[in-house]
Parts: sequence; C-alpha cells; structure tokens
Amino acid sequence: MSRKRVAILISGRGSNMQALIEAAKASDFPAEIVGVLSNRAAAPGLATAASQGIATASLAQSKFPSRDMFEDIMTQTLESWDVDIVCLAGFMRILGEDFVNHWAGRMINIHPSLLPLYRGLHTHERALADDAKVHGCTVHFVTPGLDEGAAILQAEVPVLPGDTPDTLSARVLIEEHRIYPEALRMLASGEIAPL
Repeated sequence: MSRKRVAILISGRGSNMQALIEAAKASDFPAEIVGVLSNRAAAPGLATAASQGIATASLAQSKFPSRDMFEDIMTQTLESWDVDIVCLAGFMRILGEDFVNHWAGRMINIHPSLLPLYRGLHTHERALADDAKVHGCTVHFVTPGLDEGAAILQAEVPVLPGDTPDTLSARVLIEEHRIYPEALRMLASGEIAPL
C-alpha cells in the first residue's frame, strides 16, 4: 500500500495533531505523518512531533515582509517533505488565497462547530449564548472563504445544563480526535475525492 504523505500545521499544543499521529501508526492506515510545521517556535506540539521522529519546522510570519513570502516558504517546506495532504490542527493564521488554491482539495481542517454554524473563533461561547441544544465539530476542505469548504465529517455533542465554554469544549474535543483521523483516512484512501 502506498501511503499518502501528510504534513500538519499547528500553532499550539497540537492535540488533534497527536490524534492524527496515533492513527497513522496503524499499519493499515493509508497516510503517514511526515512533517509538522508551526507559525510559533514555542508551540509545544513541535516537541511532541520531534520526539516521535517526525520532521518539524517553525516559521514566524513576522519575520517576512509579506504574507505571500511567508506562505511561499511554507509551501517550499511542505514540498521539501513531498507532502500529498495538509492537515490544519489549530493553525491560528488565516491563509491567503494563493496558498489555499495551491493545496486545493488536498488541505483539510477541523473546526469546533457544526458548520456552517459559528464560523471563526469563540464557537463554544457563541453556541451557549444562542442556547443551542446541540454543538459539535466539522472536518472540512479548506477553501479561500473562512470555514466555508465542503464538510467531510461532522460529530454532534449535546449541550448540557450548566455547560461552560470549557466543559463544552472538552466534550467537542473528544469528538474532534475521533473524526479527524477518520476524515484523513477517507481522503488518503480515495474513499472521498479531493474537491
């Protein structure tokens, strides 16, 4: 079996990154994690990835004169790893249209809401403010519009009486760790076609 080569973009601890790394350890998983790139050198997830023998790189956008130059170097780094698929896992930068279009159909993201509800940030707070009865997460293709790409998988969690953003986030995160590896498996195996 030829496994797809996957890079993960992170900005922090990378708990979804860890879920993807664990899934890819299975001999029948159709993808391997070959690199982790962060826009923050202090991201704890870089050490986690390095400790498992995965290539890592960090690039600070502030060190580049423009976002385009920053993203060009990101693409060069990813291509130096012969990446087939890019997974965003808490990468806290909005990506430019050229970068997104370069990886179109080969870049996916996990978002903590049932898209199209609650695009952007503070999804748990907004769900609670709306008295939502159900919340959840979505794995979707990345397109130039923020959190607008076609959904691959979603998982629902109930909103419980007394929930806070933290308690709701913790339950959603369990589902994120379940569906993100499954969505990557579907894309890497060809079960779903790239956009």
